[in-house]
Amino acid sequence: MENEKDHFWLYIGGLIIATIVLVLILKSREMEVSGAGESQKQLQSEVERQLMKNK
Repeated sequence: MENEKDHFWLYIGGLIIATIVLVLILKSREMEVSGAGESQKQLQSEVERQLMKNK
């Protein structure tokens, strides 16, 4: 009986870890598809350009 409890929590922990990994993978793919990474780079370069202009 004690051995079954240990496996139960092991399965629950594995399920939680697998869910977190899946969410992170899907979120990164969503960012790639939406182009959020490119727009963030463009914003960063625009900010740097304006900072250089003000110096």
